[in-house]
Amino acid sequence: MRRLTRKERIIMEYYWTYGKMFIKDLQEKYPEPKPSTNTLSNQVRTLQADGFIDHKPYGTNFEYYPIVSREEYSKFGLRGIIDEFFNSSYAHVVSSFLKDDKITVDELKKIIEIKEKGKL
Repeated sequence: MRRLTRKERIIMEYYWTYGKMFIKDLQEKYPEPKPSTNTLSNQVRTLQADGFIDHKPYGTNFEYYPIVSREEYSKFGLRGIIDEFFNSSYAHVVSSFLKDDKITVDELKKIIEIKEKGKL
């Protein structure tokens, strides 16, 4: 899986939110000024080629739908950030949050407790 561009991420957000759509339906979701049908079609076909979206044909039209969930992509993105900025160390991530007061020791203890009970 690869990182999505900003424009591709917007398209995927629409598909994750609304599900199956034809290009025309996708275009209607955009605020003005709306991207052209050709532009959206090209971007959606790229997303399909890269395994993010698939389609079902209806004559000469195609209904597209996501095959990578928002959750799957989020996990991939988080792993990429951890690999790139934290030397692939989740411990470095947590210690960074602790240093910046983004997580408390009590919250960390609660996470450990949940993990030990096997609820994660």
